[in-house]
Amino acid sequence: MVKKSRRELASLDAVSQDIPLTLADVARHAGVSTMTASRALSRPELVSQTTREKVLESVQTLGYVPNLLAGSLASSKSRLVAILLPTISHSLFANTVQAIMDRLTEAGYQTLLGPTGYSPEKEQALLEAILGRRPDGIVLTGSLHTPNSRARLVGAGIPVVEAWDLSDQPLDMQVGFSHEAVGTALATHYLNKGYRRFAVITADDPRGHRRCQALVRQLAQNGISDVPVQVMPLPASWQLGREGLRQLLALPVPPQLVLCSSDTIALGVLAEAASRGLRVPEQLAVVGFGDLSEASFAHPSLSTVSINPARMGLQVAEALLGRFADGACNRALAVDTGFVLQDRGSS
Repeated sequence: MVKKSRRELASLDAVSQDIPLTLADVARHAGVSTMTASRALSRPELVSQTTREKVLESVQTLGYVPNLLAGSLASSKSRLVAILLPTISHSLFANTVQAIMDRLTEAGYQTLLGPTGYSPEKEQALLEAILGRRPDGIVLTGSLHTPNSRARLVGAGIPVVEAWDLSDQPLDMQVGFSHEAVGTALATHYLNKGYRRFAVITADDPRGHRRCQALVRQLAQNGISDVPVQVMPLPASWQLGREGLRQLLALPVPPQLVLCSSDTIALGVLAEAASRGLRVPEQLAVVGFGDLSEASFAHPSLSTVSINPARMGLQVAEALLGRFADGACNRALAVDTGFVLQDRGSS
């Protein structure tokens, strides 16, 4: 049986007497300084793995719960980053958020998620609640915000990254890609492949609308003005893709190529085409957006636009960490993460 020191017994007695443990108790138990214990918990990259393990073992043994409020008051830092995204159910957004969370957690930050349901008004309501908690940083999805949200964020002086987008009026930092460039590139690419009868199925999402509008403009500049567009209610699903294609095939002149605002909708289009015995791509070509893992395994494999959401998420986190380390760093940062057209079997 291991005999406990008087200091260890004193710390354990404090627990039994409902006296809150302090970080100094943890440090004594681990045999390190209070500063080292603090770094092991909040900035693990600054201490050795052995030291961190000793401190974590003491935390578990003593049942220590960090007083995050006290720490934030003392340092004027909450070590909290709020991430607002349209939905947690779409793997594209989930991959971006996971990359952000992994990097921030590694640097000693906690994250708070808030789904906006694609609504700027709901985003505003979430921001009202979040800003009162004084997060160190905020990540927003896209650049469409209410005037009130923009004013509050500018006034708060909190570092903000708008992900998934690039715009002419950034709030602060931006890490993403141009949705207009995606639409233009799709139109140009498939015109060059010889397609002339285009149609679009898009979820009622502002980013999808922008890609669609850019595509339609580019086609019009090349003499193609009749482009049927089916706008489907959120959230995107296979069923929306199937219903959208049924409506397009009922037109007097059916399309040769259907471009979809997401791979999820495009997979539904493929399913509906298969149920009707349509040969893809000979009778109907299909293109998605997002390059979900299922896209390359569809039959035929789905042509799509790859945006590498995990790499985007990592760059969002690095932009915030750079600003946290140096308040003057990354001012007016705009990182174009780009996109790649993946031409596969469906086109």
